[in-house]
Amino acid sequence: MCVLLFCPSSTDRKHDKDNNFRVFKKKLYHQSITAILNSLKPAMTQPVVRRCPDGHFRHIIYELAAFIADYPEQVLLAGIVQGWCGRCDAPFDELETASTRRTRELDTILLEEYGGDGRTLWDNFGIDDDVTPFTAYFPRADIHEMLSADLLHQVIKGCFKDMLIDWVFEYLIISKGESQANIIMDDIDRRLAVVPAFPGLRRFPHGRRFKQWTGDDSKALMKIFLPAVVEYLPQDMLKCLSSFLDFCYLVRRSDIDEMSLNAIRTSIESFQHYRNVFRTHGVREHFSLPRMHSIVHYPQLITDFGVPNGLCSSITESRHISAVKKPWRRSNRYNALSQMLLTNQWNDKLSALRAKLVHLHLLPPLHVSSDLTGTSVDEDFGPIDSGRAIAKVELARTRERAYPRSLQALSAYTNNHQLEELTRRFLHTQLHNRESDIELDDCPHITSKINVYHSAVAVFYAPSDISGIRGMKHERIRSSPSFFGVERRDCVLATVNEKKAGFRGLSAARVLLFFSFRHAGTTYPCALVHWYNTYGQHPDSNTGLWIVKPGYLDQRKCEPFLAVLHLDTLVRAVLLLPVYGPHPIPHKLKYYDSLNLFTAFYVNKYADHHANEILF
Repeated sequence: MCVLLFCPSSTDRKHDKDNNFRVFKKKLYHQSITAILNSLKPAMTQPVVRRCPDGHFRHIIYELAAFIADYPEQVLLAGIVQGWCGRCDAPFDELETASTRRTRELDTILLEEYGGDGRTLWDNFGIDDDVTPFTAYFPRADIHEMLSADLLHQVIKGCFKDMLIDWVFEYLIISKGESQANIIMDDIDRRLAVVPAFPGLRRFPHGRRFKQWTGDDSKALMKIFLPAVVEYLPQDMLKCLSSFLDFCYLVRRSDIDEMSLNAIRTSIESFQHYRNVFRTHGVREHFSLPRMHSIVHYPQLITDFGVPNGLCSSITESRHISAVKKPWRRSNRYNALSQMLLTNQWNDKLSALRAKLVHLHLLPPLHVSSDLTGTSVDEDFGPIDSGRAIAKVELARTRERAYPRSLQALSAYTNNHQLEELTRRFLHTQLHNRESDIELDDCPHITSKINVYHSAVAVFYAPSDISGIRGMKHERIRSSPSFFGVERRDCVLATVNEKKAGFRGLSAARVLLFFSFRHAGTTYPCALVHWYNTYGQHPDSNTGLWIVKPGYLDQRKCEPFLAVLHLDTLVRAVLLLPVYGPHPIPHKLKYYDSLNLFTAFYVNKYADHHANEILF
């Protein structure tokens, strides 16, 4: 059930600082929620018979289970003082660690003991005795237990965007001086602007210079920020950012086992240790910040209530788009509220009619087809509502008609003189199920027509990301000489050793050509790729990211290390972020040139949650 509360905002300004009026608004808020939920109260006291998922019928008693809210709303909901935690009783100036959880019973005891002494409750326990939470009117409801994690607004936007990033730039001003810091910040903005294109990745053509930041902007910045500041920050500060990012991605997973839970605890401990670098450099005096404090409760929340799986207030606030923003745009802006309500009524009636027609088999159900090879050019990524399937990569449905149809002519046309030899050796490997160094003359000839494609679609199970109801997601991998006027050759992950976990069993490559051919009645979908070699035996110690470099067969780097791979070898696209180096980025450098001009790249495990799981 989604409840929208509209509060009058047209009160006189003379009441803005009136304490009695503020108390009245708080009480009105809680009494309104109580009235709205009061119809559910009988089900909380009188058992009802319901069929459970196992097929058995049982007597059920319902409870109020969770309330998703950002920190200012949690203060209002829990009846606590601003700056205190709504879940534990840690003092407002000692929020660097967790404390004993607040409970409804403890609040009752304190109110009975110090009733009438509001100053003691306010100063010593962080309790606002003017507010009685709405949960007091319902059985077994404890607002302190109901307050749910808010990953986006409290952690990503609240901690990362509004705290850590600001602290980084404060450090630059303190350590480098304002003039030099501004030069560095401009270079960081240019680094963010030249990030290569990637399916579903929001670009920052002007760096961080937004007039109004949204939650999506904060999430997008989190994916690419760390490599952009490597050369300008001390090691401990980089490890602080890396630990925080690891925490954000670990708690977002759809499945968390004991090993993952230990990794979450480790990332919290690491973050709390390395964040002291901001105190050392004079950026912060303390870390008693309620939003940052909220991360210490995640392990216990997961243990008590299960995986949060991205639970945050954006889930409920998304209704604001369909219920308010879209109807507003459809109105003529005059007496818009009545038009908006009418639009919502029409939409509800149309939805009900469609559901009825689907039930009567007069209309097909709304499902996205699992065959996504024919999606439009704008659908680079998105959810799939088909059943769970093994990850696969398929060529686009339509071939490109401007290319020669013979292998020899195609090799000359694309200026890839190794294409014919590599394809014949690839076919020999496919036919004999083994790799061997044999003479080219002993490899089979390919006489069929060659089909060239500008893209392929990867389909994989990624319930932690934006995915369909069964956890499936698709993303389009492009290899085109002209995509919106510029060349685009995406990078992919290819399996090289299935027995090794993480990136140790994978390798990065850049797709130069998608094509297919037939031999002996079998179609072979292929990709001509340029391999990237892993730099070092372990991830970079500062960022936790693997570093790769384009592979070459000669010292002068004139002969690229190419290979023809079966599409079954490919896993999905991968975002490679440049190792920018100590020198400033030229102003004329464009994002579509980054993969061509830089010589080393970070394998970005923060591109999305699925990439984080397979590269962690």
